[in-house]
Amino acid sequence: MKISDFLTKQQKEEVVRAIEIAETETSGEIRVHIESTCKKDVLDRAVEIFANLKMHKTALRNGILIYLAINDKKFAIIGDVGINSKVPDNFWDSVKDDMARHFKENRFTEGLICGIGLAGEKLKTYFPFQSDDVNELPNEISFGK
Repeated sequence: MKISDFLTKQQKEEVVRAIEIAETETSGEIRVHIESTCKKDVLDRAVEIFANLKMHKTALRNGILIYLAINDKKFAIIGDVGINSKVPDNFWDSVKDDMARHFKENRFTEGLICGIGLAGEKLKTYFPFQSDDVNELPNEISFGK
C-alpha cells in the first residue's frame, strides 16, 4: 500500500476541512504529515519534517505539525517557538493523549481531527484571526515514504 492511500479520499477531505475550519479563527498554521516508518526518535523526525515543510517561515512562528509514522505506530505533535512560548508545558502531551485514544481504536481520521481542533483552539486563544491574515502554508496532508 502506498502511504498516500492510508486515508481514503473522503478521510483526507475531512482532515483538510478540519484544518481549514481551525485556521478560520487564527493566524496560526496547522499541517499533517504521514509516512510509513520512523527510524529515529519521533520528535527528532517531526522536527526534520517541520523544517522540510518550511513551517518555521511563518510570520508569527505559530505553526503546528502533527506527524504520524503509521507502520511504527509513532506520532508527535510539535509547535514552533511562537506557540510554544504561550501554551502550558504539558499542552502537547495532553493533545497527544486525546489523539492516542482514537488511534488505539484505529480511528485515525477522528484522532487527527481531534488534535487539529485542540491545536486550533489554542492558536485562536493566542493568535486570533486578523483581517489581513494570509494562509501561509498549504492545508493539504503531506506524505512521506
